Amino acid sequence: MSKLPGWLGRLGAELTELGERLERRRAEAEADEVMPAVPPVPAAVPAGPVPAEAPRREAVAEHVPPPPTYAPSVAARPDPVSAIPWGMRVAAEAGWRLLVLAGTLWVMMRVISAVQLVVLAFVAALLVTAMLQPTVARLRQYGLPRGLATAVTAILGFVIIGLVGWFVVWQVMDNIDTLSDKVRTGIDDLKNWLLDSPFHVTEQQINDVAKNLSDTIGTNTEQITSAGLQGVTVMVEFLTGMLLAMFSTLFLLYDGKRIWHWVLKLVPAQARPGVAGAGPRAWRTLTAYVRGTVLVALIDAIFIGLGIWFLKVPMAVPLAVFIFLFAFIPLIGAVVSGALAVVVALVTEGVFTALMVLVVVLAVQQIEGHVLQPFILGRAVRVHPLAVVLSVAAGGMIAGIGGAVVAVPLVAVTNTVVGYLRAYGQEEALRHAPAPHGATALGAAPTPAPGSPPEDIDHGDDEAGVDRGTEDGPGK
Repeated sequence: MSKLPGWLGRLGAELTELGERLERRRAEAEADEVMPAVPPVPAAVPAGPVPAEAPRREAVAEHVPPPPTYAPSVAARPDPVSAIPWGMRVAAEAGWRLLVLAGTLWVMMRVISAVQLVVLAFVAALLVTAMLQPTVARLRQYGLPRGLATAVTAILGFVIIGLVGWFVVWQVMDNIDTLSDKVRTGIDDLKNWLLDSPFHVTEQQINDVAKNLSDTIGTNTEQITSAGLQGVTVMVEFLTGMLLAMFSTLFLLYDGKRIWHWVLKLVPAQARPGVAGAGPRAWRTLTAYVRGTVLVALIDAIFIGLGIWFLKVPMAVPLAVFIFLFAFIPLIGAVVSGALAVVVALVTEGVFTALMVLVVVLAVQQIEGHVLQPFILGRAVRVHPLAVVLSVAAGGMIAGIGGAVVAVPLVAVTNTVVGYLRAYGQEEALRHAPAPHGATALGAAPTPAPGSPPEDIDHGDDEAGVDRGTEDGPGK
C-alpha cells in the first residue's frame, strides 16, 4: 500500500507530459496550415562562406521543375459581375423591377375584377359627384347648411334623371306600335328595292335568307333563353350598382373633404405633401371633364334630335336621349348612336331620309370634335387621340361599357397627377441641392428689375405647377 501513492504520482506526470506533447504537435500542425504552400523566394546569397544549410535548400529547389517556355501565360479569371456588359446588367435590374410591378398590377386587376360592381359604382359616384359638387358649393355660398345643400342637390339630380328615364320609356312604349308598322313597311320597301336594283337579287334568294334566319332562331332557342336569363342578371346587377352609386354620391357630396383627409393619412409621410397637392388638381381635371362632356353631349343630343325631328323620323326624343347617353363613351358612342338613328330612319322613312340623317349626324359630330371639345374642355383634360383609342379599347375589354366610360377620365386624371408629381419632384430636388457659390452663384442668381427689392423676385413656383395654397376635394 505504501507504493500506491508513488505509482499514482508517476502516472500523473506521464499523462501531463503526454498532454504537452499533443499540444505542441497541434500547434505545429496549425502553423503548417497557416504558412503559404508556395515557398518564399530565397534572398540573394551573400558573399563569403556558404552555410551548411545552403546545399540542402538548393537540393529542395531543384526538385521543383520550372514551367516550360512554350506554356502560355494564364491570366486570372475576372469577377463574374464585371464580365457581364453594363447594358445587360441595367436591363436585368430594370427587368426584375418590371416583373414585380407587373405582378402587383396583375394582383390589383384580379382584386378589382372580383369586386367589379363595387368599383364601377364608386367610379360612377365620383363622376356624378364631380357634376353636382359645384351646385352644392353654390348653395352653401347662399347660406344653406352643408346637409341641406347636399340633400337639395341630390334630390334634384336624381329627380331629373328619373324624369328623363321615364320620358324615354313613355315615348318608346307610346310609339312602339307605329314603329313596328313602319319597320314592317320599310322591310317590304327594302325588299322591293332589292328586286328592282341592279344587283340582280331574286325573290327566291330573299325568301331563302328569311327562312335561314327563322331556322337559326328556332334552333337556338335555348341559347336565346339563356341570354334572356343572363340579361335579367345584368339588370339586377345594374340596379344594385345604381343604388351603391346613389349612396356613395350622397356621402361624397356631404363628407368628401373628410374622406380625402382620411385617405391622405394612409399615404406615407414622405409622399404625403406631393399627394396632397396632386389630389385637388386631379379633382379639378375630373370636374372639368365631366362638366364639359355633359355640355357637349347635351349640344349633340339637341341638334341631332332637332334634325331627326324635322326629317319626320319617329321617336326623335328617345333617339336624342340615346345620343346624349352614348356621348359619354368617346369615339365608339358617337358611331353607335349615329348608326342607330340612321337605321331607324332607313327602316321607317326610306333611303333618302336615312342619308339626310347621316349628313346631320356627321355635321354635328365634326363640329363637336373640332370646335366644341377643344373650346369647352380646354387644356385641362387634353389627351392624345391615340391614348383615347387605346384606353377606350382596354377599358371595354376589361369591364365592358362601364370600363369604356371611365377609361378616358382615368387617363386624364393620371396625366394630371403624373405631371404635377414630376414638377414637384424637380422642385424638391432643387430645394435640397447645395446652394451655388462664387462665380456660379453670380451667374445663377436672378437679376432684379431696376428699383425693385431682392425679396420681390418671383422664383417661378407657379410655372412649375406647385401651389402652396390649401385646396379642398369633393366635399369643399
